[in-house]
Amino acid sequence: MYLVGLTGGLATGKSTVAAVFQEHGIPVIDADIIAREVVEPGKPAWHKIRSEFGPEVFLETKYLDRAKLGELIFNDVEKRRKLNAITHPDIYKKIYWQVFRYFIQGHPFIILDMPLLFETGHMLDFLHKIIVVTCEEDLQLQRLIERNGFTEAKAKVRVATQMSLEKKAEMANFVIENSGSQNDTREQTIKVINVLRCSKQHWKLRCLVGFCCTVLLAGAYWLKNKNSNKK
Repeated sequence: MYLVGLTGGLATGKSTVAAVFQEHGIPVIDADIIAREVVEPGKPAWHKIRSEFGPEVFLETKYLDRAKLGELIFNDVEKRRKLNAITHPDIYKKIYWQVFRYFIQGHPFIILDMPLLFETGHMLDFLHKIIVVTCEEDLQLQRLIERNGFTEAKAKVRVATQMSLEKKAEMANFVIENSGSQNDTREQTIKVINVLRCSKQHWKLRCLVGFCCTVLLAGAYWLKNKNSNKK
C-alpha cells in the first residue's frame, strides 16, 4: 500500500475531491476530523488545552470553541506552538494507526487529507504522490467569506498565512482545478484515480514488507533452534 497526500488552500474544495475518492471505495484519512476527535471533552489533549489556555476557550457544552481558540493563537506564534505540541502527537498517532489498519485490509493506496501538508512537512517523506486542489483567488475568498462569515479583509489575512496555491501546485504530482463545475472537478479526480490505480507501487511495498517479515521469522526460528541445540 502507498500513501497519497491531498492538500490545497482554505476553501479550495478538498472535501469535494475527497468525497469522490470515497465514492470509488478509496479510504480517506481526514486530518481535520482527527484534530477534532483528539480534543473532544475528556480526552488527554482536552485537559492539556484547558490547563494551558483556560476555560474561556471552551463552550458551555464543554467542547472546544475552535473559533475563539483560533483567534487566540492566530497572531501569537508561541501560543500556536504550544497548541501544536499538545495536539500533534495525538493526531499523528491516530493517523499512523489508521494507515496500519488500511494496510492490513489490503488497500493498494489511501488518501491522506492534510490541509497543512506542506506547511508542517511532517508526512512528506512517507508520500508516494501528492494532489493539490486549487481554484481562482477571487473564488477562494468568496467561498471563505460565505463559509466562515469572514470579512473580505479577514479572509485575505487567513489565506495569506498559508503557502501560496501556486507554490503548492509546483510541488504536486497532480493538480485539480476546482474553479469550474462540480462535474468538472469530479472528472479531473476520476482521471487521477485511474492513474493511481495503474501504479504497481503497492506491490513493491508489500513485497518489501513480506521480505522483512520473512527475514525476522527466519531469524527467530534460527535463534530458537540454536538455543534448543545448546540444551
